[in-house]
Amino acid sequence: MNIKNLKIELPAEPKLPAAQGLLDATGRRFAIVVSRFNSFITERLLISACDGLQQLKAKRGDIAVVRVPGAFEIPSAARTLALTRKYDAIICIGCLLRGDTAHYDVIVNEVTRGIGQSSQETGIPHAFGVLTCDTLEQAIDRAGLKLGNKGFEAALAAVEMVSLTEGIRNSASPRKNRKQSSANARRSAAKANASRKKK
Repeated sequence: MNIKNLKIELPAEPKLPAAQGLLDATGRRFAIVVSRFNSFITERLLISACDGLQQLKAKRGDIAVVRVPGAFEIPSAARTLALTRKYDAIICIGCLLRGDTAHYDVIVNEVTRGIGQSSQETGIPHAFGVLTCDTLEQAIDRAGLKLGNKGFEAALAAVEMVSLTEGIRNSASPRKNRKQSSANARRSAAKANASRKKK
């Protein structure tokens, strides 16, 4: 068989409805956990994250900033904030440079795992704005010089995930209520049958 003559037809893309979040922070509360280590970078990320939230209509008073010594402390502070249930999302900002520590890979893994675990276990969306770079130049590029600003991107992700999470929870509620209604109806029917049998 000659491969050149083979014609491959890909199936048409399914047109399924997809849930997605809205970029509207109106009435939402956000906490930003920011590392002081490598503050030259993290302060740029923080400013852009706050700017992103305000552009999406978050009020300044609805944004809380919590500073921690380094990236390793971010997951603990994020989890504590999430457990208060005062915030709709947590934005985590830090900067790890390979040359700054011999344990770079271990710390990167622990910070990533800790933030993800906090989000999953609390049900509060956490946005990952922690830079993991080999060099200071790479970090500077990702903090607004050439490659956009990861703080701004983390803010957008947080807003979208709050909306999406709420939408999923709300769409699940009617189904749950329908199931409860069906169960209640079955119980009522069983009671009615039992009372008829007694008569």
